[in-house]
Amino acid sequence: MGKAILAGLMSAGIDPSQVAASTKSAASAERLTDEYGIDAFARDTHDEANSMAAKQADIILLAVKPAYVIEVLTEIAPSLRPDALVISVAAGITTDAMQAAVPSSVAVVRSMPNTPAIVGRAVTGLAAGSRSSALQLQLAKSLFETVGTVLVVKEDQIDQLSTVSGSGPAYLFYFIEEFTKAAQDLGFSADDARMLVEETFAGASELLAASGKTPQDLRRQVTSPNGTTMQAIAVFEGADLHGLFAKATGAALARAKEIAAGN
Repeated sequence: MGKAILAGLMSAGIDPSQVAASTKSAASAERLTDEYGIDAFARDTHDEANSMAAKQADIILLAVKPAYVIEVLTEIAPSLRPDALVISVAAGITTDAMQAAVPSSVAVVRSMPNTPAIVGRAVTGLAAGSRSSALQLQLAKSLFETVGTVLVVKEDQIDQLSTVSGSGPAYLFYFIEEFTKAAQDLGFSADDARMLVEETFAGASELLAASGKTPQDLRRQVTSPNGTTMQAIAVFEGADLHGLFAKATGAALARAKEIAAGN
């Protein structure tokens, strides 16, 4: 996710000289420097790589796995500017937990973007910590608007949001994956099946964005009474697709709460 956001920011015209990063290996740090022209520090060659990247930064984007958020914050805390803004990209880790790991003058914001940031079409949820000013929240919002759309929510909604927009691309890719297999079962080659399904989804998404109509309206336009599409929709309805989505997002939310509890 960190790489996706970085790619989006760079494509939006952010000055590379204003960006520094830390990563695990020298090879990945070298790739970041070569690809984006930023300063990148590797932990396997510099023990203080994280602090080196965070030092003097106005904004620190912390894109590590949830299990490491507090550990990294504790490590870089002595290097943070008094007025720094830390933005996490991790499910389950609360702003209270983050604030406890950094100096009292440092503000924190939770973010939950998704991978379409790579192409400037992210949906990002933001939730401010209690020390974040309106200006700092707006700064975070402006940063993520360079890679897509932003929705500011209360913190008790950020995990729910992550089950929709955060994980949502994976749901869609999985659906496309299975639909492609079904197309192959109908006799199409792997390449033709992939083209049929992926272009259908891409075209339908563009139509939805351009038409101003609801998905229900567009679906009804395709679904002729007693036609072939109606029979397929009936199968989806019979499988309780709504209930399945509710169960899936509920499972994702339960896991986010387990992460928050340290499990």
